Amino acid sequence: MTNTPSVEAQIAGNLLDIGAVALRPHQPFTWTSGIKSPIYCDNRLTMSYPEIRDLIAESFADLIRKAYPEAEVIAGTATAGIPHAAFTSQKLGLPMAYIRDKAKGHGKENQIEGLIKPGQKVVVIEDLISTGGSSIKAAQAVRDAGAEPLAVLAIFSYQLDKAVQAFADAGIPLRTLSNYSALIDVAVKRGDIQSEDLELLQSWRKDPASFGNA
Repeated sequence: MTNTPSVEAQIAGNLLDIGAVALRPHQPFTWTSGIKSPIYCDNRLTMSYPEIRDLIAESFADLIRKAYPEAEVIAGTATAGIPHAAFTSQKLGLPMAYIRDKAKGHGKENQIEGLIKPGQKVVVIEDLISTGGSSIKAAQAVRDAGAEPLAVLAIFSYQLDKAVQAFADAGIPLRTLSNYSALIDVAVKRGDIQSEDLELLQSWRKDPASFGNA
Protein backbone atom coordinates (compact mmCIF):
# COMPACT_ATOMS: atom_id res chain seq x y z
CA MET A 1 0.00 0.00 0.00
CA THR A 2 1.36 3.44 -0.95
CA ASN A 3 1.42 6.01 1.80
CA THR A 4 -0.30 9.31 0.99
CA PRO A 5 2.27 12.11 1.17
CA SER A 6 1.80 14.74 3.87
CA VAL A 7 0.51 18.17 2.87
CA GLU A 8 4.04 19.51 3.54
CA ALA A 9 5.57 17.03 1.11
CA GLN A 10 2.78 17.31 -1.44
CA ILE A 11 3.00 21.09 -1.67
CA ALA A 12 6.81 20.97 -1.70
CA GLY A 13 6.65 18.55 -4.63
CA ASN A 14 4.13 20.75 -6.43
CA LEU A 15 6.32 23.82 -6.01
CA LEU A 16 9.26 21.92 -7.49
CA ASP A 17 7.11 20.54 -10.34
CA ILE A 18 6.02 23.96 -11.59
CA GLY A 19 9.33 25.72 -10.99
CA ALA A 20 7.96 27.90 -8.20
CA VAL A 21 10.99 26.75 -6.23
CA ALA A 22 14.42 26.24 -7.69
CA LEU A 23 17.44 24.78 -5.85
CA ARG A 24 20.99 25.64 -6.94
CA PRO A 25 23.43 24.66 -4.18
CA HIS A 26 26.49 25.27 -6.37
CA GLN A 27 25.25 28.32 -8.27
CA PRO A 28 23.49 30.30 -5.55
CA PHE A 29 21.02 33.07 -6.23
CA THR A 30 21.75 36.55 -4.87
CA TRP A 31 19.08 38.26 -2.80
CA THR A 32 18.63 42.04 -2.90
CA SER A 33 20.31 42.13 0.52
CA GLY A 34 23.42 40.62 -1.07
CA ILE A 35 23.05 37.28 0.72
CA LYS A 36 23.77 34.22 -1.40
CA SER A 37 20.99 31.63 -1.36
CA PRO A 38 20.72 28.11 -2.82
CA ILE A 39 16.94 28.52 -3.17
CA TYR A 40 14.67 30.79 -5.17
CA CYS A 41 10.94 30.81 -4.44
CA ASP A 42 8.16 32.42 -6.49
CA ASN A 43 4.83 31.14 -5.22
CA ARG A 44 2.96 33.50 -7.57
CA LEU A 45 3.25 30.75 -10.15
CA THR A 46 0.76 28.64 -8.18
CA MET A 47 -2.05 30.95 -9.33
CA SER A 48 -1.69 29.53 -12.84
CA TYR A 49 -2.30 25.93 -11.74
CA PRO A 50 -5.92 25.42 -10.57
CA GLU A 51 -5.35 22.06 -8.86
CA ILE A 52 -2.33 23.34 -6.92
CA ARG A 53 -3.91 26.62 -5.90
CA ASP A 54 -7.01 24.71 -4.78
CA LEU A 55 -4.89 22.35 -2.66
CA ILE A 56 -3.25 25.39 -1.06
CA ALA A 57 -6.59 27.09 -0.40
CA GLU A 58 -8.17 23.93 1.02
CA SER A 59 -5.11 23.32 3.21
CA PHE A 60 -5.32 26.88 4.55
CA ALA A 61 -9.06 26.52 5.11
CA ASP A 62 -8.64 23.19 6.89
CA LEU A 63 -5.94 24.66 9.14
CA ILE A 64 -8.15 27.63 10.00
CA ARG A 65 -11.17 25.40 10.72
CA LYS A 66 -9.10 23.32 13.14
CA ALA A 67 -6.77 25.86 14.76
CA TYR A 68 -8.59 29.21 14.39
CA PRO A 69 -12.33 28.48 14.17
CA GLU A 70 -13.03 31.87 15.72
CA ALA A 71 -11.57 33.69 12.67
CA GLU A 72 -13.90 36.36 11.29
CA VAL A 73 -11.81 37.85 8.46
CA ILE A 74 -9.13 36.49 6.12
CA ALA A 75 -6.58 39.16 5.18
CA GLY A 76 -4.02 38.75 2.42
CA THR A 77 -0.72 40.56 2.23
CA ALA A 78 -0.15 42.67 -0.88
CA THR A 79 0.45 41.48 -3.40
CA ALA A 80 1.31 37.77 -3.35
CA GLY A 81 -0.95 36.85 -0.44
CA ILE A 82 -4.06 38.44 -1.96
CA PRO A 83 -5.19 35.65 -4.33
CA HIS A 84 -4.66 32.92 -1.74
CA ALA A 85 -6.61 34.92 0.84
CA ALA A 86 -9.42 35.26 -1.71
CA PHE A 87 -9.48 31.54 -2.53
CA THR A 88 -9.38 30.63 1.17
CA SER A 89 -12.02 33.11 2.32
CA GLN A 90 -14.34 31.82 -0.41
CA LYS A 91 -14.00 28.26 0.90
CA LEU A 92 -14.72 29.41 4.45
CA GLY A 93 -17.50 31.84 3.55
CA LEU A 94 -15.69 34.62 5.40
CA PRO A 95 -15.05 38.29 4.57
CA MET A 96 -11.70 39.10 2.97
CA ALA A 97 -9.44 42.14 3.08
CA TYR A 98 -5.88 42.87 2.06
CA ILE A 99 -3.03 44.76 3.64
CA ARG A 100 -0.59 47.03 1.83
CA ASP A 101 3.02 47.28 2.94
CA LYS A 102 2.30 50.92 3.78
CA ALA A 103 -0.60 53.33 3.64
CA LYS A 104 -1.48 54.87 0.29
CA GLY A 105 -0.21 58.39 -0.23
CA HIS A 106 -3.50 59.61 -1.67
CA GLY A 107 -7.27 59.30 -1.30
CA LYS A 108 -8.22 57.85 2.07
CA GLU A 109 -4.60 56.76 2.60
CA ASN A 110 -5.69 53.24 3.49
CA GLN A 111 -3.23 50.55 4.44
CA ILE A 112 -6.03 47.99 4.77
CA GLU A 113 -8.39 47.57 1.82
CA GLY A 114 -11.71 45.93 2.53
CA LEU A 115 -13.31 45.93 5.95
CA ILE A 116 -11.65 44.93 9.21
CA LYS A 117 -13.66 46.15 12.19
CA PRO A 118 -12.25 46.83 15.67
CA GLY A 119 -12.43 43.70 17.79
CA GLN A 120 -12.59 41.26 14.87
CA LYS A 121 -10.34 38.20 14.83
CA VAL A 122 -8.20 38.05 11.69
CA VAL A 123 -6.00 35.43 10.03
CA VAL A 124 -3.31 36.90 7.78
CA ILE A 125 -2.36 34.95 4.63
CA GLU A 126 1.14 35.28 3.19
CA ASP A 127 2.84 33.42 0.35
CA LEU A 128 6.41 33.22 1.65
CA ILE A 129 8.26 33.74 4.94
CA SER A 130 11.90 34.76 4.67
CA THR A 131 12.93 37.03 7.56
CA GLY A 132 9.30 37.64 8.56
CA GLY A 133 9.49 41.42 8.65
CA SER A 134 6.80 42.27 6.10
CA SER A 135 4.37 39.66 7.47
CA ILE A 136 4.76 40.93 11.02
CA LYS A 137 4.23 44.47 9.73
CA ALA A 138 0.94 43.34 8.14
CA ALA A 139 -0.20 41.71 11.38
CA GLN A 140 0.70 44.91 13.23
CA ALA A 141 -1.52 46.88 10.82
CA VAL A 142 -4.38 44.60 11.90
CA ARG A 143 -3.60 45.43 15.53
CA ASP A 144 -3.43 49.14 14.71
CA ALA A 145 -6.94 48.84 13.26
CA GLY A 146 -8.13 47.61 16.65
CA ALA A 147 -8.54 44.00 15.51
CA GLU A 148 -6.78 40.83 16.67
CA PRO A 149 -4.34 38.99 14.38
CA LEU A 150 -4.81 35.34 15.36
CA ALA A 151 -1.88 34.13 13.25
CA VAL A 152 0.06 34.52 10.03
CA LEU A 153 -0.32 31.54 7.70
CA ALA A 154 2.01 31.09 4.73
CA ILE A 155 2.48 28.64 1.89
CA PHE A 156 6.21 28.24 2.46
CA SER A 157 8.94 29.21 4.91
CA TYR A 158 12.71 29.22 4.58
CA GLN A 159 12.74 28.38 8.33
CA LEU A 160 15.38 30.99 9.09
CA ASP A 161 16.09 31.45 12.79
CA LYS A 162 15.74 35.21 12.35
CA ALA A 163 12.11 34.81 11.28
CA VAL A 164 11.29 32.37 14.08
CA GLN A 165 12.68 34.83 16.62
CA ALA A 166 10.91 37.81 15.02
CA PHE A 167 7.50 36.16 15.25
CA ALA A 168 8.17 35.10 18.83
CA ASP A 169 9.19 38.63 19.76
CA ALA A 170 6.05 40.05 18.12
CA GLY A 171 3.82 37.52 19.88
CA ILE A 172 2.26 36.39 16.61
CA PRO A 173 1.79 32.68 15.83
CA LEU A 174 3.17 31.50 12.48
CA ARG A 175 1.99 28.37 10.66
CA THR A 176 3.10 27.28 7.19
CA LEU A 177 1.85 24.62 4.79
CA SER A 178 5.35 23.60 3.72
CA ASN A 179 8.94 24.56 4.47
CA TYR A 180 12.58 24.35 3.51
CA SER A 181 13.25 21.09 5.37
CA ALA A 182 10.33 19.34 3.69
CA LEU A 183 11.38 20.69 0.31
CA ILE A 184 14.96 19.46 0.38
CA ASP A 185 13.79 16.10 1.73
CA VAL A 186 11.42 15.72 -1.23
CA ALA A 187 14.07 16.99 -3.64
CA VAL A 188 16.60 14.39 -2.45
CA LYS A 189 14.05 11.55 -2.64
CA ARG A 190 13.07 12.56 -6.18
CA GLY A 191 16.66 12.93 -7.31
CA ASP A 192 16.29 16.65 -8.01
CA ILE A 193 19.41 17.20 -5.91
CA GLN A 194 22.17 14.83 -4.89
CA SER A 195 22.35 13.47 -1.36
CA GLU A 196 25.89 14.81 -1.01
CA ASP A 197 24.49 18.35 -1.41
CA LEU A 198 22.14 17.89 1.54
CA GLU A 199 24.64 19.10 4.14
CA LEU A 200 25.41 22.16 2.03
CA LEU A 201 21.72 23.05 1.75
CA GLN A 202 21.15 22.51 5.47
CA SER A 203 24.12 24.72 6.33
CA TRP A 204 22.52 27.66 4.51
CA ARG A 205 19.45 27.62 6.74
CA LYS A 206 21.65 27.65 9.84
CA ASP A 207 23.88 30.51 8.65
CA PRO A 208 22.61 32.27 5.49
CA ALA A 209 25.11 35.10 5.73
CA SER A 210 28.12 32.81 5.28
CA PHE A 211 26.73 30.69 2.42
CA GLY A 212 28.64 31.11 -0.82
CA ASN A 213 30.65 33.96 0.63
CA ALA A 214 33.73 32.03 1.63
